[in-house]
Amino acid sequence: MNDSSMLSDELHEYWSGIANTFQWRKKWDSLQTGNFDECNVQWFNGARLNITENCLDRHLEKRRHKKALIFEPNNPNEAAIFYTYGELHLSVCRFANLLKSKGVKKGDVVCFYMGMTPELMIGILACARIGAIHTVVFGGFSPQSLRGRLEDSNAKIIITHDGGYRGDKVTPLKSMVDEAIENLSFVETVLVVKRTHTEIQMKQGRDYFYDVLIKECELFCPAVEVEAEDPLFILYTSGSTGKPKGLVHTTAGYMVHVGNSFKDVFQIKENDIFWCTADIGWITGHSYLTYGPLLNGSTTVMFEGVPNYPTPARFWEVIEKHKVTHLYTAPTAIRSLEKFGSDIPESFSMKSLKVLGSVGEPINEEAWQWYHKYVGKERCPIVDTWWQTETGGIMISPIAGVTKLKPAHATLPLIGIVPVLVDEKGREENAMVASGNLCIKYPWPSLARTIYGDHERFKLTYFSTYKGLYFTGDGARRDEDGFYRITGRVDDVINVSGHRIGTAEVEEAINEHLLITESAVVGFPHEIKGQGIYAFVTCNDDLILPEVLIKEIRATVEKVIGPIAKPDVIQIVHSLPKTRSGKIMRRILRKIVENDLGNIGDTSTLLNPECVEDIIKGKKS
Repeated sequence: MNDSSMLSDELHEYWSGIANTFQWRKKWDSLQTGNFDECNVQWFNGARLNITENCLDRHLEKRRHKKALIFEPNNPNEAAIFYTYGELHLSVCRFANLLKSKGVKKGDVVCFYMGMTPELMIGILACARIGAIHTVVFGGFSPQSLRGRLEDSNAKIIITHDGGYRGDKVTPLKSMVDEAIENLSFVETVLVVKRTHTEIQMKQGRDYFYDVLIKECELFCPAVEVEAEDPLFILYTSGSTGKPKGLVHTTAGYMVHVGNSFKDVFQIKENDIFWCTADIGWITGHSYLTYGPLLNGSTTVMFEGVPNYPTPARFWEVIEKHKVTHLYTAPTAIRSLEKFGSDIPESFSMKSLKVLGSVGEPINEEAWQWYHKYVGKERCPIVDTWWQTETGGIMISPIAGVTKLKPAHATLPLIGIVPVLVDEKGREENAMVASGNLCIKYPWPSLARTIYGDHERFKLTYFSTYKGLYFTGDGARRDEDGFYRITGRVDDVINVSGHRIGTAEVEEAINEHLLITESAVVGFPHEIKGQGIYAFVTCNDDLILPEVLIKEIRATVEKVIGPIAKPDVIQIVHSLPKTRSGKIMRRILRKIVENDLGNIGDTSTLLNPECVEDIIKGKKS
């Protein structure tokens, strides 16, 4: 296969046209090279650029005094903070100069472990300004999870807060960093941004207060020219094996697709106010809180808090306060607010709203209808977007105000994206109405290029299942209109509140408890989270009280991974269903927790078929 043959002339022309709307130091020599079989896809080879010139500098002539960033604090009694494009540009330059003063240079990895404050957004842009690679670790992850990501990325500097606000809780981020980096010699510098004024320990020669050093930094920093395929960031995502995957996104391709998809999907106008509620610790916060809006010269809202603090009216108050026109949030948030009833959103006019968005997981029809009726007042289109950390940007979605809507359907692929449904043997389902495993047929610019330090794992994970295709790991259905409906994961990954958590990662954490012999984790339908975590465990001590053991297991998982991975249900069993070769049959456990007992299948060939009935009898509702 020739390098460029994967792209048709039509796709080539489309992506060339989109790329030409951005600012380049030097245009590309070749638009796209490589293919899925060899796992060597590249875009815009030979081009040179800096993404922050597209996010900031090119807007200064016309938008210098336009609001770029609105920061809404956790506490509604604390004043919001506003940055114009001119002010954001200066702040990014200053932060970039601070990083340079600490020895950070092009290609170095900088880790952020912070709450949602402007310094986080400014910091990652500062990295991009000087060609450094940013990796953001969600502030809800445990010190152990942070340490693993630091060891994998070899980050030489970490930026954190003294403490982080999240609802009525304060997370001691700096002390968690101290625990994570103990005896890690490659971490040279810890920058601490004061937020909660939590008492912390500072190690001389390593730890510095950001607010002290930033005052000494100059207000201009020239943008470092980078190659199109130079890494922009590493973002870790859970997989079906225990170790999280550090997905690498490169500069030019990510910029082109994310910038364009933001504009197309949300149909943003000059004076609109866009609010993506995601944390920057996740891909949504990278693509549609930070880079997408800024690439388009839009105003983006950054929210430090949670939907129901201090009251379940918080989202609606923020919308009215800042005259938000576009709300992009997760089905989990929608369902969590829905349980408080419709009276609260009905008491707000939210007349500024034009477009609603859903992201992170398939949205169920009931939540879609509630969102449409009580938040959108039956006048705002809902863009139900499907995409992944690996894809970088939105792949399948309605176009706001253009595409016919169908509840709980992601509808149609964006221009330039070619999805296919295949059966278990990789045969394409060519009929219009079909079900199958969702794959992508041709390269697109914002595809992750590799797993940091492990390209073979990248190839095996995404390109070995079906020859010549990118396998998403999701199942989908296509209806008579050609609309896609995502049916969920087909691998061992659980989508909890829009966050992907590998079952093996949770099992490894559970198994660290001294009394646990083995465990098996599966997902189950959860009315708020979409999917919950159901853990089956075997214990080597019959004397411990079950409620004590369950409490200790949850504490162990929280310590190893973080609160987000704590099992919702833990069932202690005598044994787990296994094949005669010793493989745990998670498929059977999945059917049990879904109450799909009629489809468990033949268990007589199991090593221990009698355990299935015992598990069914002991199942927790």
